[in-house]
Amino acid sequence: MSLASTRSLFFMAFVAGALALGASYYLEFSIGLKPCGLCLVQRFFLALFTTVCLIAALHGPKRLGCLLYWLLSLFSSLAGMVVAWRQVVLQGDPVQHVSGCSPDLEGLFTHMSWQGVLKRAFSGTADCVEISWTLFDLSIPEWSLLFFVGVTTLGAYQIVQLVWYAYQRPPSGESSHRGRAGD
Repeated sequence: MSLASTRSLFFMAFVAGALALGASYYLEFSIGLKPCGLCLVQRFFLALFTTVCLIAALHGPKRLGCLLYWLLSLFSSLAGMVVAWRQVVLQGDPVQHVSGCSPDLEGLFTHMSWQGVLKRAFSGTADCVEISWTLFDLSIPEWSLLFFVGVTTLGAYQIVQLVWYAYQRPPSGESSHRGRAGD
């Protein structure tokens, strides 16, 4: 894997993440949709993924650096995928008992620890169950889940490829070409 292809792949992942972040801010500030707690957690992991990809594209790391950047991006995309999956499950079962409307994020953090806020967000609120916007009959959390599945697949493939190339490389000092018996 060459340095140019690594940089361009990280840059394309950054552009995709930036476009998804831009779309979420557009829906919030131009269309007027208010994000719920789970949407904000997904946005955090999307911003983390986008930042890691931007730093990696600017840095242009070697193999070990690429592995570390892909692991960081895989962590953030997996976490985002879990949160998006939870919201899709909550929206798929609207009769499930969810708590009423939650206060804003600042209000939650003033009265609870961050673990309590995450527990409350994952238990679901009425805001998280409501489907307020769709595109091609998919809600925002479903689009988010599709994005996170795609970038998780990309990150996992790149990690497997890097490990495979490292495994195939001969130990240092040995030639990668086999000598002939007559030479």
